[in-house]
Amino acid sequence: MANIVGVLLIPIVLGWLGKMVTEEGSLIYGIGEKTVLLAMLHGWLYMIFLAFAAILARKAKWSIPFTVTTLLAGTVPFASFWAEHRATKAVRAQMAQTLH
Repeated sequence: MANIVGVLLIPIVLGWLGKMVTEEGSLIYGIGEKTVLLAMLHGWLYMIFLAFAAILARKAKWSIPFTVTTLLAGTVPFASFWAEHRATKAVRAQMAQTLH
């Protein structure tokens, strides 16, 4: 889920930047205007990400700092990819310990 949220954030940020550096009425400005729909989808998916990450954090017994960092990573462009990798690595390590 973090990867999906992160991928959606890329065109939103690029569209926003395009709107900031171009004039109203240009093609890039128009594309930036259309990213509003992606931003809404990103917001809904981020809420789902928060719910699933909170459930996982509880089941995996993550520390509060680890959990908060993971939850906030969806708000920073590209940080969600790092958080997904970090969380997956932690859960796999924990699962490997319980299996042995």
